[in-house]
Parts: sequence; C-alpha cells; structure tokens
Amino acid sequence: MIHIPVLKKEVLSFLKPEPNENFIDATIGEGGHTLAILEKNGPEGRVLGIDQDLKQIENCELSLKTRFKERIVLVCDNFTNLKNIVKQQKFGPVSGILLDLGMSSWHLEKSERGFSFRKQESLDMRYKAQNYLTADKIVNEYSQKEIEQILKEYGEERFAKKISQEIIKTRKAIPIKKTSQLVQIIKKVVPIWYQHRKIHFATKTFQALRIAVNDELNNLIKVLPQAIEILKPGGRIVVISFHSLEDRIVKNFLKQEAQKQVLQINTKKPIRADNEEIKINARSRSAKLRAAIKI
Repeated sequence: MIHIPVLKKEVLSFLKPEPNENFIDATIGEGGHTLAILEKNGPEGRVLGIDQDLKQIENCELSLKTRFKERIVLVCDNFTNLKNIVKQQKFGPVSGILLDLGMSSWHLEKSERGFSFRKQESLDMRYKAQNYLTADKIVNEYSQKEIEQILKEYGEERFAKKISQEIIKTRKAIPIKKTSQLVQIIKKVVPIWYQHRKIHFATKTFQALRIAVNDELNNLIKVLPQAIEILKPGGRIVVISFHSLEDRIVKNFLKQEAQKQVLQINTKKPIRADNEEIKINARSRSAKLRAAIKI
C-alpha cells in the first residue's frame, strides 16, 4: 500500500517527467512520488531513490522493485552524499531531482522511534539507527542552555526557556525516557491558551529535537549545491519543505543561484496544498513547494 504523497499533482507539473528521462527522489520515503514519476517516464526512464532509513528502502523494495525492476535503483544513504551515490551508481543524465523534506507517515505511525507526541514510545527520533545521537541523549545529558537553544533555534518555541528548565528539574529525579513524559513536562509549563491552539503544544519541541538528532538543516545546506551540479541543463529541481527554517534555506539558495544565472526560479511564491488535499491528508497543510530549472 503506497501512502498519499504530498502535492503529487504539483510535483509532476514542475518535474515534467517525460518518457525515458531519469530522475532522483532523494527522500524516497514510502515511494509515493517515485511511483508517480515511474508511471510517466517509461519505458526506459529510471528513478534513483535514496533514503537514510533502511526500513524505508526495504518497504520500497517490496512495493516498487517487483513492479519496475531495473527502472528503479534504491540506495540506503544520507542524501548529503548525493554526488558520490550518483557516481557509484553511474546514474544519469538527470532530468529532475525531488527533495521532499517531510517525515513519512510510516515514521510517525509505525517506526516506534518516538517521532509522535501522540504515542507512548522511547525518545529516539533517529532516521538512521546507526547514528549516535538520540532525543533521549539530548534531554537527559545536554545542559539547560543547550536544550533551550535547540528548542529556540530548531523549533522556534517561545517557551523554550521554561521547557528546558523543567526538563532539567524532572531528570534530576527520574530519567526522561518516554515521549509521554516529555509531553507532560511541556504541558506543565506552557500556558493554558497555548495548550488549546490548532497546533499541538508539543509540536515545536518534538520538531526541534528531531532536527537536532538528524542534523536536518545542515544536511539540506549540503545537498542543494550537489543537486544543482548533478542536474543536466534544463533539468528541474523541486523541494518540499514543512517548516519556515527549511523553507528559508531553500528560498535563499534558489535566489542566490538565480542571481548567478545558474537557475531560473519557477515559483514566485511557494506552492501550497489546496483545501481538497488538506482534507484528505492533514499533513499537507504545512507543505511548501519551490521549484527551479537549471539554465
């Protein structure tokens, strides 16, 4: 069962997959966007699908590899190694690259790694199980100042100071091992009105920890120039981000490359999901798509 990919229609309209063209889905996740591309770029066109989570690659092996065989190449790696992966796989020429920076629904619902504040799970939050840093390590070992900075910088959390102070206070008595403990800590210190907004009061803290654990912003900064280098002239890049920090990085990068006349930007403003899509897939609400063509 393939999940619902965010902004699928828009991704296809900016990537414009044609028969026999090659594409890279650098964040293949559950393979929804890749499936849509493979249905358009046959009979010879291929997709290189990358994900740092082995479980996602295994899921795609089952759902896509059996159907599309050698038209799909799957690699378990961090997209920061994009140039090397392309070289190793002798993959090209590349007509389009997609970066969907969102967490897959599989991570929230089935991974059991503490990505969701609605579940009782261990505070892990790693996409790649081999990585050393976990959310548990941050909340139980980092200083109050360091935790506050993570929540402020990566979560834009206005109550970062109070939350980080309460984390320190709590862990002196008992280690913070579960998502539910962390949710209770946040609930204890944020005002009542904050608990009743549209966005769950734990969202920003969980986002901040996930970004810190997986070094997401630095990874994005590293991959964008590689993507442009790999694209053939006339090749297209599409990036979907889910919070303002990512979107700012993408926006500034595309702008700077457009000034150097390397890219032509296709999206004056980021493209958002329409009401119909938001009804079917609530997570698409925060998605912003930006696209450009390599000159």
